Amino acid sequence: MSTMSTEAFTRITERLRSGAEPRAGGTDAMARLRAGLAAGPFADLGALEGLRGTAWGPEGGARIGALTTVAEIAADPVLEAAYPGLAATARALATPQIRHAATLGGNLLQRNRCWYFRNPAFSCHQDGGDTCPARRGDHRGGTVFDTAPCVAPHASSLAVALLAHDARAEVADGRGEPGSRPVGGLYDASDGTRDHVLEPGQVLTAVELPPPEPGERSAYRRATARSRAEWPLVEAVVRVVHEDGRVTRAAVAAGAVARAPVRLKEVEAALEGAPADPAEAAKAVEGVPGRCSPLPGTRYKATLLRDTVRDALERALT
Repeated sequence: MSTMSTEAFTRITERLRSGAEPRAGGTDAMARLRAGLAAGPFADLGALEGLRGTAWGPEGGARIGALTTVAEIAADPVLEAAYPGLAATARALATPQIRHAATLGGNLLQRNRCWYFRNPAFSCHQDGGDTCPARRGDHRGGTVFDTAPCVAPHASSLAVALLAHDARAEVADGRGEPGSRPVGGLYDASDGTRDHVLEPGQVLTAVELPPPEPGERSAYRRATARSRAEWPLVEAVVRVVHEDGRVTRAAVAAGAVARAPVRLKEVEAALEGAPADPAEAAKAVEGVPGRCSPLPGTRYKATLLRDTVRDALERALT
């Protein structure tokens, strides 16, 4: 960042430490403000032009600024060629209007979509309460891996894609050099009180993706109640690398099923060394339902998760 942008960034992080809420595209912040779930003040990140755009490293990896819009990620042909699963995920999000306003960072750090949390008439772990109304109430969209008192799954689709691609998140606080952590390190699946682990004053500035590997293929699939403008019931991004007809590396990430996006390590292990054939997908996902810990209302998600991952794998292996 230039000297001027560094000064602007420092002023923003100071406001965040004093209690302001960060606002990027504002698609969720404004919705929560209208619902009485956010009162401000807000610290607008939009002026930080240094956090926009995609840069490519000498070895072929990408660094995407946190203020890059979802629409820009979806429409970038170079990104799509290198990381087709990420581009497909971005294209599937929300509506064209929201994709043009929503940012990468905002998507990764958004609040959950639980209708009890979003209703001011209820109190829950997310707003300082000590109960989860969804656990005893209507939790059809809830978790299928029960890891926390809160049963609202994380809402970021881009986090699922970045998790599958072993991406890292760059986080800065205006007081020193930015730090880097795996994208999965932005979340705590056991925490029922917040949707990410960043502290006040910390800002997600960029995401770094490693160079794609030779023979790599990826795919994204989601299961929704309607075909457009709908939050997924289950979603999956898979990435497979094959050589001489066999899978040498696999990454399988799932979303809308837990308090944080998850990697399905047992599916990855079943694929590695197997023939790079779509028929192997059914074998790899066979045990997924038995590893779930669903709520009474989310038992359907155990088999839906299995079938969604299988679909993505078949597409990646075809």
